[in-house]
Amino acid sequence: MIVQRVEKHWIKQNNFFYDMLCDFTHKAKNLYNHANFLVREEFIRNNKWLRYGDLDKRLKADIAFDDYKQMPTAQSAQQTLRLLEKDWKSFFKAIKDWSAHQEKYLGRPKLPKYKLKDGKHILILTNQNVKLKDGVLHFPKTFCGFTITPQWVKQNNFVSFQQVRFIPSMKSLVVELVYNMQVPDEPLPDNGRYMSMDIGLDNLATVVNNVGLKPMIINGKGLKSINKYYHKQVAHYREVAKRMNGRDYTARMNSFTGKRNRKMDDYMHKASKYLIDYALAHNIHTLVIGNNKEWKQNSSMSKNVNQSFVGIPHMRFMKMVQYKAQNVGINVVFTEESYTSGTSFLDGEEPTKANYKKSRRVKRGLFISNKGIKINADVNGAFQIMKKVFPKAFANGIEGVALHPVRVSVA
Repeated sequence: MIVQRVEKHWIKQNNFFYDMLCDFTHKAKNLYNHANFLVREEFIRNNKWLRYGDLDKRLKADIAFDDYKQMPTAQSAQQTLRLLEKDWKSFFKAIKDWSAHQEKYLGRPKLPKYKLKDGKHILILTNQNVKLKDGVLHFPKTFCGFTITPQWVKQNNFVSFQQVRFIPSMKSLVVELVYNMQVPDEPLPDNGRYMSMDIGLDNLATVVNNVGLKPMIINGKGLKSINKYYHKQVAHYREVAKRMNGRDYTARMNSFTGKRNRKMDDYMHKASKYLIDYALAHNIHTLVIGNNKEWKQNSSMSKNVNQSFVGIPHMRFMKMVQYKAQNVGINVVFTEESYTSGTSFLDGEEPTKANYKKSRRVKRGLFISNKGIKINADVNGAFQIMKKVFPKAFANGIEGVALHPVRVSVA
């Protein structure tokens, strides 16, 4: 099976090509705004949608405004117009849904907006313009010798290169290299060896198994610390900016946000890779992940806990685990985790409402079974999550099951 993946590169201000690439993204913004003006005018005056084909012809022939010809390649100009087409499709889809279900919206969906006058817009080049030669991506002549050496060419399952996306940020450019790779068509044969994962805060992931291995906890305190420091700094500089010039957001705050996001991504990539490598090393067939929909909506914990809990992108971490597992043929199952924290694994209880008794979770991190056996509360929950998907995972009994986990830091 062929799947699409993305590799990211960062181009900072001290890069020789930074100014040139920023200029290209600025020209992409000019073309987007020019094209958007034409589409809006046609829609407002004649109630017609100026589609991509007609728009492309009109802008190519426009002598008064040469935004189209200013683009580094004609193909990159066409990709910008296709992005605008996509935005208008989303608008019409939203209008249709709004007409049928106005109660879902705060107001009528608005027309696609213009980009800021001094702003930038994403620039896309496909494999028609960018060529992969000897493991290096070579760009058109207008890019003045700019090249990128991707890492995916070293992978045995690499199939083909698709496109490059230049995404402007405040003081850098993110370059996304989109490529195709081969992954197993079907998961590995079911051998009855399973792992399950309970997502949390201090314990980012509590991982248990049914093969006698000791449970482990992926330490989440590092992410929590990054997030707490970020909010502290942003709150400070927002107060200063508000007092000095009445602004709510500044370039420095944007820089903090980008740095915080990169740190979080780095940690979660390392953690997800560690989990998949661990599963492969122990011949695990399926990884079960507990996930409750909208679990962060209307969170009623304390202000400090809410700030960390809501601010850490747990779903992104789970998606990282999912696609890395898919790459190597490990099956991943998401399941809701209701009643797993208040039912007892050691007593053989099913995770149902009838068995739910939260009082046995005597304090944070400790669960006591009906027989008085102490077990880590998250470990108990993770075992119950596994039972939701595989009720017979412990058909041969729970003798030898480890109750106390080892904590792992992956940074």
